[in-house]
Amino acid sequence: MLVMKFGGTSLGDAAHIGTVASLVRARLDREPALVCSAHAGVTDLLLDGARAAAAGNPDLDRIRRREHDLLTALGLKASLVDPELDELEQMFQGLRLLPAGLAPQVLDQIAAYGERMSVKAVAAYLRKRRIPATAVQADEAGLLTDARYGRASPLPKAYKTLGSAVRKVKGVPVITGFIGRAPDGSVTTLGRSGSDFTATIVGRAVNAEVVLIWTDVSGVLTADPRIVTGALPVEALTYAEASELAYYGAKVIHPATIQPAVEAGIPVRIKNTMDPDAPGTVIGPSRPRGGSKVTSIASKRGIVLVNITSGRMLGQSGFMARGFDAFRDHDDVVDLIATSEGSVTV
Repeated sequence: MLVMKFGGTSLGDAAHIGTVASLVRARLDREPALVCSAHAGVTDLLLDGARAAAAGNPDLDRIRRREHDLLTALGLKASLVDPELDELEQMFQGLRLLPAGLAPQVLDQIAAYGERMSVKAVAAYLRKRRIPATAVQADEAGLLTDARYGRASPLPKAYKTLGSAVRKVKGVPVITGFIGRAPDGSVTTLGRSGSDFTATIVGRAVNAEVVLIWTDVSGVLTADPRIVTGALPVEALTYAEASELAYYGAKVIHPATIQPAVEAGIPVRIKNTMDPDAPGTVIGPSRPRGGSKVTSIASKRGIVLVNITSGRMLGQSGFMARGFDAFRDHDDVVDLIATSEGSVTV
C-alpha cells in the first residue's frame, strides 16, 4: 500500500481538492490510503469558537459557512456535514453554560471535528469522480493513544488494530489525521500538524511501501524561505536529520513523524501538491555522500532560558537530578542543557 497525506492547504478549496483527486487516481494501482487534515483554517476557527463559547458567546456561523461553501463548490450537498455541525452546536452551548469546562480534553474533542468533516467531504468528492472511497475515523478504527491531550502518542497495540481496520475498507480509505482515542474512550489529538504523524502511524500499521506527505512546498528547504531568500530544496535527509530539523523549528513535518517510519523502515517523501512533478525530499536511513556538510538550518521561537545557580551544586551528587525532577513534574520539555561549575542553564 501507499500512504498519501494531504495537509490543510492541499484541501483548502475546490480546485486543490480536484488536484488531490487527480493525484489519487494516478496511483490507484498502488492501493493508496489517504490521511487528511482539516480544511485550511478550520482548526483555528474551531478553537476560537470554543473559547468564544466559554466566554458566553457561542457562534458556529463562520465554521458552518466555511464548510457549506466548500461542499457547494465541490458540487456536493452542503448537508453532508450537518450531523457534525449540530454536535458542535450542542457542545458550544454547553460551554456557554459551563465555562469552566474548557479543559484540554474538551479542546481536543472540538478540534477533531475539522478532520471529521474533511474526510467526509474528500471521500464524497472522490466517489463523485468515480473513485471508490470510504471516510475512516482513525480514533474509531483503532488509533489508540495515551491521554496526553494536545500531544498524544500512539500505544503499541494501535498499529495492529488500525492496520487491520484500514485493510478492510472498501475502496480508498480516507482517514482522519491528527486525532486518536485514549484508553478511557476520550478523543485525543497528536498536536498541531499531527496529520503527518498519523500518516507514518498508518504507514507502519499497513507496512506501506512509502509515505508521501503532500504540502505546499517542494520538500524540506535549506532554510526558512521567509527568512533566507534563495533557500533551496534538499534532495535527501536521514531520519535523524529530519527529526532534528522538525524538533528545532522546521515547519514541513511534525516532530514526531519520523519515529514510526524508522521502526518500520519506511521512506517518507515530502511532495508539493501544486508541483507534483518536483522530486521533493526523501527521508530515509541514509543519504548520498558528498555535497554540503550542512544539510539545512532551522530556527525556533518562543524559547525560555532558565538559569539555575547554587553553591550547593558544587561537588554534590543528585543536585541536577532534583532540578530536572521539577521539569518532569510540570511536563516541561528541555531542549538544550549547558552546565558550568556552579550553574546549569536549560
